Amino acid sequence: MVDRLESTDRPAAGHPVGQPVGGRGLDRDGYGAPQSRRRVTLVEFGIFEQVAGVLAVCVAAGALALVLRQPLIVGLLAAGIAVGPEVLGLVESTTEIELLATIGISLLLFVVGLKLDVRLVSKLGPVALATGLGQVLFTSLFGYAIAVALGFDTVPAVYIAVALTFSSTIIIVKLLTDKRELEDLHGRIALGFLIVQDICVVLAMIAITATGSAEADDLLGEFVGVIIRGTLLLVAVALVGKYIAPTVTHLLARSSELLVLASVTWAVALAAISILLGFSEEVGAFLAGMSLASTPYREAISGRLTTLRDFLLVFFFIELGTQFELGTALDQLGAAVVFSLFVLIGNPIIVMIIMGTMGYRKRVSFKAGLTVAQISEFSLILVALGVAQGQIGGEVVGLVTAVGLITISASTYLIYGSDRIYERIEPMLRVFERSTPGTNLDLDDEKPEPEYVVVGLGRFGATVLDELRQRGDKVLGVDFDPRSVQSEQWDVPVIYGDAEDPDLPEQLPLAATRWVISTLRTREANLQLINALHHHGYTGKIAVAAEDLAVSEALERAGADLTIRPLHIAARPLLVAIHERDSGDALSD
Repeated sequence: MVDRLESTDRPAAGHPVGQPVGGRGLDRDGYGAPQSRRRVTLVEFGIFEQVAGVLAVCVAAGALALVLRQPLIVGLLAAGIAVGPEVLGLVESTTEIELLATIGISLLLFVVGLKLDVRLVSKLGPVALATGLGQVLFTSLFGYAIAVALGFDTVPAVYIAVALTFSSTIIIVKLLTDKRELEDLHGRIALGFLIVQDICVVLAMIAITATGSAEADDLLGEFVGVIIRGTLLLVAVALVGKYIAPTVTHLLARSSELLVLASVTWAVALAAISILLGFSEEVGAFLAGMSLASTPYREAISGRLTTLRDFLLVFFFIELGTQFELGTALDQLGAAVVFSLFVLIGNPIIVMIIMGTMGYRKRVSFKAGLTVAQISEFSLILVALGVAQGQIGGEVVGLVTAVGLITISASTYLIYGSDRIYERIEPMLRVFERSTPGTNLDLDDEKPEPEYVVVGLGRFGATVLDELRQRGDKVLGVDFDPRSVQSEQWDVPVIYGDAEDPDLPEQLPLAATRWVISTLRTREANLQLINALHHHGYTGKIAVAAEDLAVSEALERAGADLTIRPLHIAARPLLVAIHERDSGDALSD
């Protein structure tokens, strides 16, 4: 047995304290942890036993949250605090937990990038830039005024104000994904200004590091360097997405396992490159997803990564919870409540004002505004840099940590209940909307709205698709063979998808679909497709193929509205023709 792993007096490998890279590998001393609390020997576990215990607590907390009808994120945050040094003491912030959390965050942003329609960048760029910068400026100024009014000195007040400006991309993307609102207009706008905030985070960390060292004269050079490196990174990713990704993904798609492995490798590799260039792993992973967003395999990749992403994100919440220090937070509880109310109320208001001025409707402005009603994990990194530079003390870290936990938990409830909240306060929100809203972005103007979806484009499926097309029906094809997806014979939309993927219905535009027709003759694949469609709320009808009568009856019991036995149907005309020929021959005799 070995002592359970805890942070030591050294920073994590590759992340020296004070360096403005986007990773999280900061020494716990940077968060103001007391030097006397270093080694707890009540229980001695290896890392594997620690992870097993941590996961067990997370499952219990998550189950309790579901029983109490609370958001799962709140349960996971509570689990992170429970397993941390302040409660059960199972684990502290370790390199292993940090690594798993970072990979989970990278996969989350990679999946987000996969879903980004590049044509929307030009449409949403202005509102994302105006809202992101406007909210940062507003929160910084008013946050500083509040901090000074509460008795903080100038430098700590500046750090607190800046820390309050940044919202958590990870939390928001997770919440909007769970609500299936990430691709809605307010979700796309929120993602845009969260990216603007992430850029501001990088610049703020560079400024802190430069002003705290003898290299302050090089601050302008650092900023210029960030711009140059960022431009080169964008150009390189754009070239990969245009010239390399389509060919490589088409080759790899012949094996779904290899396609997923290569996608994860690309996401993590570009996240690592992004860190080396001075950005966060979120930026690199997001750009990796964008580079594959134009390929026909993006939905399949996204669907297959969902489970892995959600599992690894558990470690992000664990890491966040381990940073909580109860004693320091209680000492700053009054100020934490004041700042939390400011973030929960003030940030959404400024977003609604800016978006309303630009002509967006109040519902879109309100739901986008709620996404900034919390502070980011990067806020903790920011104040940790301040401690490492000797500019602020541990009390600021405790305060920001408490504000983070309060606002993340509260904003989770606000976002989950956004529709009900909007209905109740809608009359009061009219002040944030122009009398004649001038912005109307249709995000669905190029999305197909098929009446029929045909899954499986073999000989039988291709015939069904062609017959529907010739009748003038709106159709969409789905096939797992990349050669079918890229075939030039189709003049209707055909996408890459796997009938056995439980998340396939999320990839399909089923709002106007009357029939989903599976021409696959595999019993298990059709059963999985039927269950997935029902689970995701599909209300249309389902037709599936079957090999024999027993399979046909089983599929009908599972919920199929119609079963087809292609070989049986094809045999009938042949037998009828033979019978007619025999009858004719008999009459001639």
